[in-house]
Amino acid sequence: MRSIWKGHIQFSLVTIPIRVYNAYDSGKKLHFSLLSKEGHNPVGYEKKDKVTGKTLQSQDIVKGYEYGEGQYVIVTDEDFQKVKLKSTKVIEIEGFVEEEEVPPALFDSPYFLGPDNEIASKPYKLFAQALRETMRTGVGKVVLRDREYPVLVAPMDGGMVMYKLRYPSEVRNIQEVPFIEEQEVNKDQLQLAKTLVDSMSKSFQDIEMKDHYYEAMKEIIDAKIEGKEIITVSEAEAETVDIMTALKASIESAKKPMEKAKGATKKEAAKQAKGKKAG
Repeated sequence: MRSIWKGHIQFSLVTIPIRVYNAYDSGKKLHFSLLSKEGHNPVGYEKKDKVTGKTLQSQDIVKGYEYGEGQYVIVTDEDFQKVKLKSTKVIEIEGFVEEEEVPPALFDSPYFLGPDNEIASKPYKLFAQALRETMRTGVGKVVLRDREYPVLVAPMDGGMVMYKLRYPSEVRNIQEVPFIEEQEVNKDQLQLAKTLVDSMSKSFQDIEMKDHYYEAMKEIIDAKIEGKEIITVSEAEAETVDIMTALKASIESAKKPMEKAKGATKKEAAKQAKGKKAG
């Protein structure tokens, strides 16, 4: 695995040399090129003035901030240089919190953290284990590409992961979402809903997390390359059922696999008991 950043984790007077790695595999995403319909030639990106229609070169374009409708203030490269932050190559931890305290909406890109070298692996492991055993995560900041970002450092499978966070001011207020105002909840419906949640509770590791879109799209692409016929199956639209009926049916459906598993366990226990008697 190739590192993308090299620096230090720093908290109080402790400094640990680390390397940062991309946590996600970009090769698992499909990238498409724009082609001309006739000839299938690559299509270039042409910048045009939306008012005059004139084609523009890079030197003809400036950056502007719209402060009113159709009104812009021009921001130059010199302006950006004035607020450019010097990269210190340090992930500066400002404090340790319980991960549950950090709103999920703030989580952005994940990165793996690893020790910079064999000597650094000992304090790295020590820090990772301290986080795991205290059930805390480090919250701090780092400068990436001339901009400062808040980050969260957490233990993960014997190592550490760093999440780049969004600033709370960047996240909208959920109360602005339409139709989520307080509604009176039916007690019987609530009890059924809680029963359904309990019956469907399982470990996160037991839930399939698979990119079905990627697999299906890859099959189509491979079939096209091989000149095969592509067969698609249309999904039937789900029938709308009232909430009580749906909850009751869902609970019954969730019970069946559990009852089947219990039955199999009893048969296995009986089989083992029979084997012991025969012995």
